[in-house]
Amino acid sequence: MKLISGGVCAATGFTANGIHCGIRKNRTKRDLSLIYSEVPASAAAVYTTNLVKGAPLTVTKQHLADGKAQAVICNSGNANTCNANGLEIAQQMSDLLAQQLGISGDDVVVASTGVIGQPLDIAPIAAGIPALAAGLSRDGGEFAAEGIMTTDTVKKEVAVEFELGGVTCRMGGIAKGSGMIHPNMATMLVFITTDVCIAPALLQQALSTDIASTFNMVSVDGDTSTNDMVTVLANGMAGNTPITEAGEDFAQFMQALNTVTVQLCRMIAGDGEGATKLLECHVTGAADEATAKTVAKSVICSSLLKAAMFGADANWGRVLCAIGYSGAAVDVSRVDVSFRSAKGTIAVCRDGAGVDFSEELAKEILLEKEIEILVSVGDGEACATAWGCDLTYDYVKINGDYRT
Repeated sequence: MKLISGGVCAATGFTANGIHCGIRKNRTKRDLSLIYSEVPASAAAVYTTNLVKGAPLTVTKQHLADGKAQAVICNSGNANTCNANGLEIAQQMSDLLAQQLGISGDDVVVASTGVIGQPLDIAPIAAGIPALAAGLSRDGGEFAAEGIMTTDTVKKEVAVEFELGGVTCRMGGIAKGSGMIHPNMATMLVFITTDVCIAPALLQQALSTDIASTFNMVSVDGDTSTNDMVTVLANGMAGNTPITEAGEDFAQFMQALNTVTVQLCRMIAGDGEGATKLLECHVTGAADEATAKTVAKSVICSSLLKAAMFGADANWGRVLCAIGYSGAAVDVSRVDVSFRSAKGTIAVCRDGAGVDFSEELAKEILLEKEIEILVSVGDGEACATAWGCDLTYDYVKINGDYRT
């Protein structure tokens, strides 16, 4: 397993593009993206659990009912959510692209991200689709990654190369997500491509299993988006022996998927709106995985802890506080807490009580861009990791006038 370049175009048979079509006023911002597979692919997806859902999710769910897809189209700048004609617009996006590519409209994944509750005009999308399709290339993954960004400050893409039965396979992904990140299935928008040959049912199983310990363990601000979706397309062009049942090849595929999703989780959390630091909470010693996950997520979601990390303040009491109200059945008298970064590790709590430590060293450790919060809750064997970011003044500034 090794990291490679190429993003969603790293896998054989995939091309991509991203353009500015006119949804966003800033002409320097790409706002329409496309990912295309030369051949129909096995497809799987997971969707937000928010009762308010973007129209594209409804359309995509219908299209993926047969476990197949060949293209993904996504616009930024408008979420196409809570619109009277939202379903019609989402379907039109699909149909227009299908006509341009010469494929079935039912094989198109449709996604949108941006402001909720504003009408989405199909005109700029319809006008842009010909150029979008004409510009498809193996180098277009970066453009596609740019086209799905909203308040994101950096592109989020990753790819890996691995072997299945002696056959070289590749998998890549792009993501967008900066604010409204507290997923209960996935995170804002993630598109993953691979040239592995795998049955749709197993692909869905792999994705549904993976998100429980990856995207569901990310939180920036506690808000679950209306448009959350993660989609995986597997076109089989690597030529591996088809994966039709659980076994060694399926386990290796799961490892590759997890490598991609963990990297994207870290990118999303580190690029949280206004964030200056990536926070990673590792919980060990739990009696079971559910307890470990509950503790890790509670710590990473604490606004008080996030603010303390922004200020490089080793206020470990806020970690204990978050554990205490998490609902997890832990013995607080056995909790240990340490902070770690590139500058070193410092223990701040043992057996539920404070220990002497250097405030100067602690601040030096917490001034780094990536902070690990290490929590031990006993001598159990279960562990979990959650990802988040610090809470800064800029988060309020960004969201105070996001729409206007």
